[in-house]
Amino acid sequence: MLYLNLFAISPADRMTRKELYSYAIDYFQKQYPDAQTELIYDNPFRLLVAVILSAQCTDKRVNMTTPALFKKYPDVKSMSSAEPGELLQFIKSISYPNNKTKHLIGMAKSIMEKFNGEIPMTVEELIQLPGVGRKTANVITSVIDLQPNMAVDTHVFRVSARIGLTKNAKTPLATEKQLIKYLPEEYIYKAHHWLILHGRYICVARKPKCNDCGLRPVCLFYNKIVRLQN
Repeated sequence: MLYLNLFAISPADRMTRKELYSYAIDYFQKQYPDAQTELIYDNPFRLLVAVILSAQCTDKRVNMTTPALFKKYPDVKSMSSAEPGELLQFIKSISYPNNKTKHLIGMAKSIMEKFNGEIPMTVEELIQLPGVGRKTANVITSVIDLQPNMAVDTHVFRVSARIGLTKNAKTPLATEKQLIKYLPEEYIYKAHHWLILHGRYICVARKPKCNDCGLRPVCLFYNKIVRLQN
């Protein structure tokens, strides 16, 4: 019986956390060499608007919405003086349009008043803006300024736990802290995109495409659940 159990041990069981991270980084670098946000933007203000709109909404829908929005409100100043009812018409196909209308106008006004119309580039400053939480602030600083900040959305939370990159992380903040602790600093800003893309196209929520995944040999989820069912 002991002999059989030894052969049932998977690589995922034998790997240290450092070895698992190294394996995952190598895979992601090859699988997603040009990983970046799928939101379309051309300056920090427009990325900030797009990220606020993307909460509980697809990037595809956001990208369909922002061209007309930015034609009407091309910068912080114009958005800060927008009429709520008018701005709402541009984003009514987005989830929670009423709240996001308030957030966008409030965000723009706050930037004009507190930061002289310039997008702040620290997490501490960004989270002072209406509609901007820690995840959004981490996205802006990591995408625009390549800061080693880790934005945790539902994809990052799910995928990192399934693979085994995080252990018993019950909140996005706990996930963020574990990932930052074990990822080499130079990969942190990239890892956000790696995990999102993997969660969006391979490690999907309901039926993960394990047969298409190169992390299968070391993935905790696959080796503890999927492999035993087959």
